[in-house]
Amino acid sequence: MLVNATVADLLRPNQRISAVTYEAALIIAGSLIIALSAQIAVGYSVPITAQTFAVLMIAALFGARRAIACLLAYLSEGAAGLPFFAQGKAGPAAFAGPTGGYLIGFVVAALVVGLLAQKGWDRKFWTTVAAMIIGNLIIYAFGLTWLAVLVGPKAALTGWLLPFIPGDVLKIILAASMLPSAWKLIGRSGLRDTGK
Repeated sequence: MLVNATVADLLRPNQRISAVTYEAALIIAGSLIIALSAQIAVGYSVPITAQTFAVLMIAALFGARRAIACLLAYLSEGAAGLPFFAQGKAGPAAFAGPTGGYLIGFVVAALVVGLLAQKGWDRKFWTTVAAMIIGNLIIYAFGLTWLAVLVGPKAALTGWLLPFIPGDVLKIILAASMLPSAWKLIGRSGLRDTGK
C-alpha cells in the first residue's frame, strides 16, 4: 500500500508526458466540476448547492496540492468573468459579496481535507466523516466570519448556517459512504499494491 497516496496518485500514468497531461487535465476538470456543482441548487430563499460536496470530494480524491490548484483555477475563472460562482455569478465583486468568505474558505478546507486524505483519513467511514466535518467547519468559519461583517453575527448564523446544516450532514454521509468504497475497489483491482 502506498503511504500518503490519494486516488488520483494511484491512477497517475508513469510516463512523464502522460503524467503532465494527466495533472493538467485533473486541475481543469476539477475546476469545472466545482463550477458545475455551484449551479446545482435545491431550495429557494437559501439554496443548498453541491459546491461544498465537490470541493471536499476533490480534496479527498486529489490530495492537497492538486485540490488547491483546482480551487485557484476555479476562483480565477470566476473572477475573470466566467459565470462559475453560485447562481451564475462572476467577477471580482463576488469576493466582496455574501459568499466571498466561503470562496476563500474553500481553498483552506481543500488544503486540510487533502492533507488528511493523504494520511489515509478517506479510507474508513468514521475518519472520512471527521475529515468532512473539519472541512465544513473551516468553510463555515471563513464564510460566517465574513458574513458577520456584512450582515451581523445573528443574521449570519440564522440565515447562513442553520439552513445549511441538514444538507451538509447529508453530503458528509454521502462522501463517507463513497470514499471508503472507492478504496475497497482499488484494493481489489491491485492498484494499491502495485503502486501504479
